[in-house]
Amino acid sequence: MTETFVIVGGDAAGMSAASKAKREDPDLEVVVFEKGQWVSYGACGLPYYVKGEIQSLEHLVSVTPEEFREERDIDLRTGHEAVAIDPDDKTVTAESDGGRTVQPYDQLLIATGSESVVPPIDGTDLEGVYTLGSMSDGKELREYVARARDGGTLQQPDRGPACRYLEDCAGPVGIVGGGYIGVEMAEALAANGFEVNLFQRGDRVLKGFSDATSDAVADHLREQDVALHLGADVQTLSGDDRIEAVVTDDDRIAVEMALLGTGVRPRTGLAEDAGIELGETGAIATDTYRETNAPDIYAAGDCAESTHVVTDEPAYVPLALTANRHGRAVGQTVTGQPTDGGAIAGTAAVKAFDVEAARTGLLDHDDARAAGFDPVSETITANSRAGYYPEGGTVTITLTADRETGRVLGASLVSKFGEGAVHRSHAIVAALTEAAIVSDLENYDLAYAPPFNTTWDPVLVAAKVLSGHVQ
Repeated sequence: MTETFVIVGGDAAGMSAASKAKREDPDLEVVVFEKGQWVSYGACGLPYYVKGEIQSLEHLVSVTPEEFREERDIDLRTGHEAVAIDPDDKTVTAESDGGRTVQPYDQLLIATGSESVVPPIDGTDLEGVYTLGSMSDGKELREYVARARDGGTLQQPDRGPACRYLEDCAGPVGIVGGGYIGVEMAEALAANGFEVNLFQRGDRVLKGFSDATSDAVADHLREQDVALHLGADVQTLSGDDRIEAVVTDDDRIAVEMALLGTGVRPRTGLAEDAGIELGETGAIATDTYRETNAPDIYAAGDCAESTHVVTDEPAYVPLALTANRHGRAVGQTVTGQPTDGGAIAGTAAVKAFDVEAARTGLLDHDDARAAGFDPVSETITANSRAGYYPEGGTVTITLTADRETGRVLGASLVSKFGEGAVHRSHAIVAALTEAAIVSDLENYDLAYAPPFNTTWDPVLVAAKVLSGHVQ
């Protein structure tokens, strides 16, 4: 009898698992329930769609529903929301406009993803308050921005028409949260002529990066006329039916629209209702092969925990590569080839106008101490290209290691866009993955040519400087 692999969730982890399982076992019946109409899309591209650099939502789609159905023979059911899992009977119940379906499974993957965090403040339900966690969110936000004011006549010095990409735009806007979405959307809106106010509860943007990186990004945002409100605890979003102002503990800033970029959390309700255990991070707990405490039920992607490569402990870092990689591993596992999909280092990158930044590993000293390390960090700034090569810049790197063993723990890098901060982080990811010590990293044989770097790449310079501070 043909076995059935059922998947709940049709984005990165879910569709990677479906495609891999079908390739490995063409006779396997693969059924995917997706409550929305979009599948296999790049949510990370939404800020650039809102900005206008990407003209169509369809451009963010990797594989269409029709291609999954017709070319990959996957039973993809969009518009079907899974509402219950019965681990004893091994069934999934889904609801759609056509009624209710009870689907038996032999193996099940929960890939329900994450959802935007809405802070517990008044006014988040006002008209003109948005999140950016889905394709529908992106479509609604761009449409709202486009009709903000007829004509689109705002101008900015050296940037031309404010509405170069969006049809119409106007006025001051507020962004609550200074993480990835907050920073990227500050660029998207400011580049189109909006007066952007970014509110961050803490004292710096991009909290997961080093102080040096955060400061460099903050300084550049200010250069682009983004008003940073750091240490600003937003108390309420004010207005009658439509937002009129962001009210902090000591200020009131008038805005015509607000975006909530205060992070995401795993969607775990379906799993919890089925008795599936959550981990210490609040995401679904799994073993090495992404199997949960319920036999034959797996979890992967933004709803599930991963193992951190430095601490070897559970971690929740919802990023696209992890979802794709772990989904693919589950697809291979359910077809008889147990595959773990690998640990994570929390590697991430962000672009803010003309600056790029990356981070990886364990950077926060308190977190490192809690994990049993004695952290030490050094920050260097070095040329990104040979000094005689035209149009070169610099890269600033904060490198962290364990003082006693010299093991590389993490790094944060920042440079002008195109000067290599992001790509240089990859060498440090390799060091983390191999549990290398600083002297190992110092001796990596990195490529050299004047247009790309100096003889001593900035990564090597950072390792050389840090070597003097470890035993």
